[in-house]
Amino acid sequence: MENNTPKVLVIGLTWPEPEATGAGVRTLQLLNLLQSLNYNVTLSSAAAKTQYSASLEQCGIDCVPIKLNCDSFDQFIAELKPHIVVFDRFLTEEYFGWRVAEQLPDTIRILDTQDLHSLRKSRELALKKGIAFTSDFWQVQEITLREIASIYRCDLSLIISEYEMAWLKANSRIDLSLLFYLPFVYNSSGSDHVLTAPDYELRSHFCFIGNGKHAPNIDAINYLKRDIWPKIRRALPNAKLNIYGAYLPKNILDLYQPEEGFFVKGWVNDMGEILQKTRVNLLPLRFGAGLKGKLFQSVRYGTPSVMTVTGAEGTAFVTNKDLVASDAIDFSEKAVRLYKDKEQWNTAQENGIKLIKDEFGVEIYRPLFKAALQDLQKNLQSHRITNFTGRMLLHHTMGSSKYLSKWITLKQRNARGEADE
Repeated sequence: MENNTPKVLVIGLTWPEPEATGAGVRTLQLLNLLQSLNYNVTLSSAAAKTQYSASLEQCGIDCVPIKLNCDSFDQFIAELKPHIVVFDRFLTEEYFGWRVAEQLPDTIRILDTQDLHSLRKSRELALKKGIAFTSDFWQVQEITLREIASIYRCDLSLIISEYEMAWLKANSRIDLSLLFYLPFVYNSSGSDHVLTAPDYELRSHFCFIGNGKHAPNIDAINYLKRDIWPKIRRALPNAKLNIYGAYLPKNILDLYQPEEGFFVKGWVNDMGEILQKTRVNLLPLRFGAGLKGKLFQSVRYGTPSVMTVTGAEGTAFVTNKDLVASDAIDFSEKAVRLYKDKEQWNTAQENGIKLIKDEFGVEIYRPLFKAALQDLQKNLQSHRITNFTGRMLLHHTMGSSKYLSKWITLKQRNARGEADE
């Protein structure tokens, strides 16, 4: 008997690593959300699995490896016949979007941006150049053209931050019908950890969380070590700063200096247990984009944070003058004050819990997402007709990426043939 349950294929840039990266948390939440809407979910990726990759099969998700520039993908999706394909980041859409459009023209194509990569990379470049970041600077970057083109080619793009929704509205001509705001989402028990978490007196020290493959985290750790931590340490001589994260490179591991209270711990299996013992989380991000998984992780375990505007972006924290700092001196002073002031600490903890319940509850976004998908299914052709730019870009992509990919495929076949001989 044929199974009529609608199918979704999610193509991951990597296999999700929710215990190691914010991107992994985002992807896992999206997979769970799709399952809760009664979709049969298949996850595929051309990447190799790592020690941090989640075991998703036990959650009822089919995991199927795929290859880049290989016609076997065409056969795979033709047999699977998904009703929806979700591309994890614009790079994945560039690799596989044209194949999906060619093989399954009536399948809905959705881009999960994770964060606006072009915004993050442009801010990083501006910082390195020592110039002010502006919308004009963002608009002339090659990565911006690529990412915006990917958004146009898809039927819907998931935007994780209200800031980024406003940014696209103000600085691009993308029709809002192509965008859907879907932040990190948590169920009603998402902050229940706080109910049993140690209170202010039973916590101590500072922490920073961030994986070493993410450039904003590496910059933030160096910024902490060079400009912020010495100031905090002078005010709190017995305080320690613990740096946690997967994939930390050697130059970061070498910053370990216990005599200065600076400890590089690397990845730990249960970050929640660590956070429940930590008094203050530090987010001195100087560039980045999207929502910060490390901020939400600390909120869920009742650990208040001091952050930059970039760290707070997309949340109500951005207007909190007690927690958001403008420079290294301001950051260190606010970190010390939060560490020493129990009343302020308790207020910050309560505000964090309220934020998740009021603005990031899955109960808020599940019906909205369901309605958006149903509307696409019902009006897909008229939706695409109004997106003339997207149709034009897809036409040219299928004429360029398609034949480049086929050339690579042929080259690989010839190489294998020569090896066999």
